[in-house]
Amino acid sequence: MKNRGWRDIVAMILESAQDGNTKTKIMTSVGLSYFQLEEYLKTSLKSGILEHENSKIYRTTEKGREYLKLYNQINGLICSDYMPARKTFLKTSIQK
Repeated sequence: MKNRGWRDIVAMILESAQDGNTKTKIMTSVGLSYFQLEEYLKTSLKSGILEHENSKIYRTTEKGREYLKLYNQINGLICSDYMPARKTFLKTSIQK
């Protein structure tokens, strides 16, 4: 798995929790340890991008959906401009 930044992991958590999910399902879908997930959940709950329903279900809030929307827009800009050039560079580097 590639190195992921904090923003990438938060986006993956929010994506996993969009329709509501348990801590275990979020943890396995994102690929975090229990202790790592605890830190991300605490921060996400505190910032209001994630909510905790009853005793087990985590759900992405409206603020979290806005974060995901902006995250995807930014990634779209970066990937569409950067990735094709990088793939070309990698392909020519390997052929040499």
